Amino acid sequence: MSSAYASKWVPKPDHVTVKGSGLPLGFRASAGTVGIKASGRPDLAILTCDGPKAASAIRQTRSGAAAAPVQVNREHCLPGGVTGVVVNSGNANAGTGEEGYQNAIRMQSAAAAALSTEPAAVAVCSTGVIGNQLDIESIEAAIPTVVAGLSAEGDSALAEAILTTDKGTKRLEIEVQLEGGTVSVTAQAKGAGMIQPAFATLLCFVQTDAEMAAETCDLLLGATVKRSFERISVDGQLSTNDCVVLMSSGASGVKVEPESENELKLGEAIDSLLRHLALEIVSDGEGAVRVGRVVVEGGDDSLVEHVARTVAGSPLVKTALHGGDPNWGRILQAVGMALPDQPRLVVDIEIEGMLVCSAGAAVDCDLDALSTAAAGSEVEYLIRLPGSGSACELFFSDLSHQYVTINSEYTT
Repeated sequence: MSSAYASKWVPKPDHVTVKGSGLPLGFRASAGTVGIKASGRPDLAILTCDGPKAASAIRQTRSGAAAAPVQVNREHCLPGGVTGVVVNSGNANAGTGEEGYQNAIRMQSAAAAALSTEPAAVAVCSTGVIGNQLDIESIEAAIPTVVAGLSAEGDSALAEAILTTDKGTKRLEIEVQLEGGTVSVTAQAKGAGMIQPAFATLLCFVQTDAEMAAETCDLLLGATVKRSFERISVDGQLSTNDCVVLMSSGASGVKVEPESENELKLGEAIDSLLRHLALEIVSDGEGAVRVGRVVVEGGDDSLVEHVARTVAGSPLVKTALHGGDPNWGRILQAVGMALPDQPRLVVDIEIEGMLVCSAGAAVDCDLDALSTAAAGSEVEYLIRLPGSGSACELFFSDLSHQYVTINSEYTT
């Protein structure tokens, strides 16, 4: 995928350094092949935290049709006490009823037994086609072999094993300078389609060897997810399976206390990391060639978010983005759809910093410069509504012929 911090929208914090591969202290991962994917690619992975002061946090989909693994995690995982993850790709274990639920329980239990821990300490995740039952016997048989291969260098294998329609792996390893020493933060993610704010068909596993309480993990994950995975859209479709897990091992001995400078700096680092991965997901949107960023400013929080989501989800805006077409009329149309029955729509629109619409009417601009800007790989749209004090940012991919092809042939 793209180089770390390549996007103009995600700068690297000064106290962050990009490092090579390898998990933080206290973590190991491994992957194997069960045969779920017809391609024969790796499709089962396990991540474990052996740190002395482990803590964790989880965020999952809000879909009313949540997959069996999501239900199991909600009902059976220890809050803040997850020290392992078992994940398969190629089969979502969603829409599978009681049998699917019991298969997720069996998957969790088998991983816990192989890791010599309790099932409540293991999160279970699945991603892939909806409606098919897992071959749980094959998964149970393969888990001990995967556990036997656990390694501190297993992050790349984990990143590979969770892919579905992704073009390639999405991972990033960084070091963060804090008071008291340096900590490592790594993450592996997947996602390319069925992506919508309020999560996506994504999985992301984040590891750090910083020492912090479960409450701090939860605070940092919640805040950073809101600025990353909850601010992306590929196709406006809410997934049944998305899950993000943050685990800290405490193995570095560098403490992150609540409301401390270390908490702020680690939060900034995780924020930049997750925003980088979120943009990789958008840029990997099935068939995507361009990424858009829409920022809506105005005087009402819920209103600016509603407008931003409407613009980012508009097929007309997305196809214009795909073609590099600076057709701001499609943006105006989407804003009008989000704000119906206005006696007069007062809105300003900028594309890549160039004003194209003022108070709802066209303004003169350099059309050649505008066309060149709209043909870039990253295109920014700024929408100003009446009032001030509120703003919402969303990242979205274009809509292409290839997206239709990929999704019309997904199960065949």
